[in-house]
Amino acid sequence: MRYVLRYAMVGVLFVAGGFAARAHADVVISGTRVIYPSQEKEVTVKLNNQGSSPMLVQVWMDDGDDKVTPEKAKTPFTLMPPMFRMEPGKGQAVRVVYTGESLPADKETLFWFNMLEVPPKPKDTEGRNLLQFAFRTRIKFIFRPANLAGIPGDAYKQLSWKLVNDKNGKGLALQATNASSYYVNFAHVGLKINSQREVDQGGMVAPGATAVFPLSKVRDRPSGDVKATFDVINDYGAVAEHDVALGS
Repeated sequence: MRYVLRYAMVGVLFVAGGFAARAHADVVISGTRVIYPSQEKEVTVKLNNQGSSPMLVQVWMDDGDDKVTPEKAKTPFTLMPPMFRMEPGKGQAVRVVYTGESLPADKETLFWFNMLEVPPKPKDTEGRNLLQFAFRTRIKFIFRPANLAGIPGDAYKQLSWKLVNDKNGKGLALQATNASSYYVNFAHVGLKINSQREVDQGGMVAPGATAVFPLSKVRDRPSGDVKATFDVINDYGAVAEHDVALGS
């Protein structure tokens, strides 16, 4: 998930006379999610500046509130370093250390790793309108206790699926109930109707929880051979398609 934040969000907004804007992030995070096994003393998140300019980078964690500021975010982790300069073409390793506060031992806990990159102010802006942006990247950070039952990659097998009415009562949705101790993440969720896939963007379902996924491409209850179909994203970002029978 990416957010584009005006410099005003970090105390700087530079606008001056043509129009130009940097429209993409230069600093990238290695991987689409981070798994923190509870038995490890720390994990490392690797960043790389793929741009041609140095960047000021700030990193922090949150527990689900994407509006919370770095100063007010409260999580049981310390990030080192929390702010740094990255030269073009260079990498940076961010150490994440669990500080030991109590977390559930029977299921995973979800946090979010945030990275904000701020480009340097251009030296020569005469005669141009220049609107600069800071870019924020936010990825899942999952704390995984030791000795959880089952295998993370098999958690999707403990999902049960039902076809239900959506919250407005005007369409259909798929309801997934997760009996495992792991988060299950989806790239897509939908129905396979007589071998034809009709899918929407996915999401995730927490351990021991239920999630509902609206179906924008299926308006009426289908007949024939109907299954739930979904693309699971594993710990490494790989995607695999699965089909299962619907429950009643």
